Amino acid sequence: MPTYDFIIVGAGSAGCVLANRLSANGRHKVLLLEAGGHDLNVWIWMPIGYGKTFYNSHVNWMYQTEPDAGTGGRRSYWPRGKVLGGSSAINAMVYIRGHSSDFDGWERLGNPGWGWQDVLPYFKRSETNDLGGDALRGGDGPLHVSTMERDLHPLCDTFIQAGTQRGQSRNTDFNGQTNEGFGLYQNTVRDGLRMSAARAYLRPARKRKNLQVETHAHATRILFEGKKAVGIEYEQHGKRIQAFASNDVILSAGAINSPQLLQLSGIGPASLLSKLDIPIVHDAPGVGQNLQDHLCIDYLYRSRVPTLNNQLHPWWGKLLHGLRYVLTRRGPLSLGVNQAGAFIRSRDGLEKANMQLFFSPVSYTKAPPGKRPLMNPDPFPGFLLSAQPTRPTSRGHLEIRSSDPFEAPAIHPNYLSTGHDVDEMMEGAAFLRKLAAAPALAEVIEAELAPGPHVLSPEDLLTDIRQRAGTVFHPAGTCRMGPDAGADVVDHRLRVHGIDGLRIVDVSIFPTLTTGNTNAPAIMVGEKASDLILEDNQGT
Repeated sequence: MPTYDFIIVGAGSAGCVLANRLSANGRHKVLLLEAGGHDLNVWIWMPIGYGKTFYNSHVNWMYQTEPDAGTGGRRSYWPRGKVLGGSSAINAMVYIRGHSSDFDGWERLGNPGWGWQDVLPYFKRSETNDLGGDALRGGDGPLHVSTMERDLHPLCDTFIQAGTQRGQSRNTDFNGQTNEGFGLYQNTVRDGLRMSAARAYLRPARKRKNLQVETHAHATRILFEGKKAVGIEYEQHGKRIQAFASNDVILSAGAINSPQLLQLSGIGPASLLSKLDIPIVHDAPGVGQNLQDHLCIDYLYRSRVPTLNNQLHPWWGKLLHGLRYVLTRRGPLSLGVNQAGAFIRSRDGLEKANMQLFFSPVSYTKAPPGKRPLMNPDPFPGFLLSAQPTRPTSRGHLEIRSSDPFEAPAIHPNYLSTGHDVDEMMEGAAFLRKLAAAPALAEVIEAELAPGPHVLSPEDLLTDIRQRAGTVFHPAGTCRMGPDAGADVVDHRLRVHGIDGLRIVDVSIFPTLTTGNTNAPAIMVGEKASDLILEDNQGT
């Protein structure tokens, strides 16, 4: 039986970091298992191509949630990466670390070593900011973060001007001294190509003899000796294979697949496992609980001036910009569509921003649920304003449906299940209209298309939110880090409570969602975890 020092399940944002860092000293033999395949796909490498990967089962798990009362009984479509790079290979590439208070809050919840000053060095270690390193930003890390200003649509400046007209500040770096204000988003892109975790971390490490990467390797269960994890069983090309770890088995399969694999392996709520006739290795009620996600509402406008629709809707526009991209790696295909944004306080009395805004100079009124055909927008000029409360208090859960490792789990988001979350979504929607009425944007808006000017009363606005609000694809928290072995899943060193030799390293360990996009914090978790793991395995 093949034996390794470390087995990592999942080559996503955190898993790729681990594979690189744990194999770097040459002493440890590392196996990385990825259920998906390689990332040699033009729609992955072309930044705007993520619109094409949203419904591509070759690179995407394509999950559907259960019908959810908070969103009018609708199911939500949750794309998650099933490919080298994981969701960093199919995301919108916006680079946001979160607010310092997010991590100080993690520490106050009983997780020493996870405060802002503790995690900042790992954010810096991971990053090369194209504007240079400083006290807060990294200058020589594997992950290249680019300022996209030269190719952004000019309406981004209009959006920012409207923000200043509404009393907001201009922010030149959302990852700098403050996240508040209106500004331009940076992307995880380098030289016009997506900078996924696989490109940043895994590709440079693939040549190492002590790192073995297996694709199309679907982990089916964790192997135990008593309450010690000793290996992984996985299926690859129709064969069941077992691999063993002398040090740690590490799950980096994400907020859905990590708790799913734990439950399939007998670690989870005893009542669920007994019902499904799964032998209980350890009763862990918290596995699959504490599910959190960011929910967003879009307001769609018809524009008096040209938007990306004018460039990308006609066939000749696609051809022209396709050729430009191939020849120069420039133009609208070289970046995502969430080009500008903001962090604001939606009401008086708040100590920090509670709302993230997005500006997309493109629109698509006939997109199927969960999908934005980024290169096939509306035939008229249009754009989107979007608002996302950053710290939701609603909590959902997920659970396996059977002992079949190939059956998707049941995901219950439980969106908008608290008054706090309902109030903040209403405040976000109100601010979008206030922003649209600012002189800079009012001058270029011909009409509000969705929800439409007839939607005015609080009751109608809430109905619209429940009918149209959608995920921003940031599920987290399902293997929560914390000191309570009865409710939390991992401790502050990311060791699974009650089990030896097993760790979890991905966004599922987040005690609370971070303020903004989750890819940068996921990579930070991988960086910090690699140090914790190496410290705990010194001399091996």
